Amino acid sequence: MVLLMTSPTTGLTLRSFDEVGIFRRAGHPARLLVVAAAVFVLLVVTGMVLRPGQDLGLARAFNGLHTGVVGAVASATYHVFEPVPSVILTVVLAAVIWIVKDLRTGVAFAGVVALTWIPAEVIKVIVHRGRPDVAVMPHPFLPVQTDPSFPSGHTAFIVALVVALAFVVYGTRWHPIVVGVGTLLIVLVAAALAVDAVHFPTDIAASIAWSLAVAPAARLVWVDWVMPRVPFLAVSGAASGSHDIAAQVTTGP
Repeated sequence: MVLLMTSPTTGLTLRSFDEVGIFRRAGHPARLLVVAAAVFVLLVVTGMVLRPGQDLGLARAFNGLHTGVVGAVASATYHVFEPVPSVILTVVLAAVIWIVKDLRTGVAFAGVVALTWIPAEVIKVIVHRGRPDVAVMPHPFLPVQTDPSFPSGHTAFIVALVVALAFVVYGTRWHPIVVGVGTLLIVLVAAALAVDAVHFPTDIAASIAWSLAVAPAARLVWVDWVMPRVPFLAVSGAASGSHDIAAQVTTGP
C-alpha cells in the first residue's frame, strides 16, 4: 500500500515507498541477517561433510536422460546461464525496469541479485568440492568444468533473479505470475544442470536453499541500508530520521 502524507510546510503530498514493491521495508531485520548467516555456516559444514561419491549414483541416473531434445535443452540452458550471459541478463532486466518504473527500482533489483548470487562463490572456494566425474557418466558434458561444484552458481543466480523480480512486483497483480513462471524457470535450470551432470543434485539443492534464505537479507542491506545513503539513489522529499522513510514529491491536491 502506498502511504500519502501531506507536508506541513509545503502543502505537497509526499508518497512513501516503504510498502511498495522492492522498497517494502523488512519487518524483522535482525532475523533476516541471522537466517542468512546460519544458512552460510550450515552450507559450508554440509559441503565439507559431503563426499563426491555420495550422490554420484543419482547424478549418473539424471545424466542417463541426456538424450535427444532433453539433452539439447539441458546443454543450451547451461550455456544460457553461464556467468557472463547471466550478468548481461541482469543488466538488461535492470534497464527494462528503469524504463518501465524508475532508476532506483532498476538499481535495487540488480543489487539484490548481485548480493545474493556472488557470495555463493565464497562457499565454493571454502568447500572446494569436485565436479561429478565425467569418466563415469553415460553422456559426459564437454568441455569438462574444472571449478568447484558446491553450491551451483547457475542455480543460485536463477533463484536470486526470480526472487528479486518478485520483490519488484510485490503487491501488484504481476506478483503471482512472476512467482509461478519463475518457479518453473528454476525447476528447468535445476533439471538441466542435473541432466548435464555438471553438478551433483546436492549442489543444486544447496543453491536453492542459499538464495531463498539470503535474498531477503540482501534486499535489506542493499535497499534499506545502502541505497538511502547514495545521493543519486535517494528519493527527493521527506525522510524520517532513523526510520529513513523514502518519499517522493508528487503533485497533490
